[in-house]
Amino acid sequence: MATSSDHPILFLLMIALLSISSISTSHAARSLLQLPNLPTIPSLPQPTVPQLPAIPNFPTAATLPPLPTIASLPTLPTTNTPLPSLPTLPSITKMTLPPMPASIPLPNMPSLPNISAIPNIIPTNSPPPSN
Repeated sequence: MATSSDHPILFLLMIALLSISSISTSHAARSLLQLPNLPTIPSLPQPTVPQLPAIPNFPTAATLPPLPTIASLPTLPTTNTPLPSLPTLPSITKMTLPPMPASIPLPNMPSLPNISAIPNIIPTNSPPPSN
C-alpha cells in the first residue's frame, strides 16, 4: 500500500476528489434545513401486546429424573499393552542426473528495434508550427 509520502500528488488528488464529492451532500443538507416548517405527524396509538398463556405441560424439578452419579457411570477399559512398532521403510536408491555439458548453446534472441525507427504516434503538447 502506497503511503502519502511516496506519492504526494496522488494523495492530494484523492483528498481533492473526496472534498468535491461531499459538496453535493452539503448542498442537499443545507436545502433540507431551509425548507419551511412541515406539518407534524400525529402520534400513533401504541398497540397492547397480549400476555402469553401459561403452559402447564412443562415438567417441574420434582418430576425430573435424577442425574447419574460418577460412581454409576461405566468405566473405560484400561489396557497397558504396548503399541506395535512401526515397520522399517526400505531404503530408496538415489537418482542422479547426467552431468551438464560444459557449453550450452543459447538460442538466438531477437534484438530490440531502434527507438528512432518507431514512429511517433503519441501526441505531445508541443506548440503548433509557426509560419
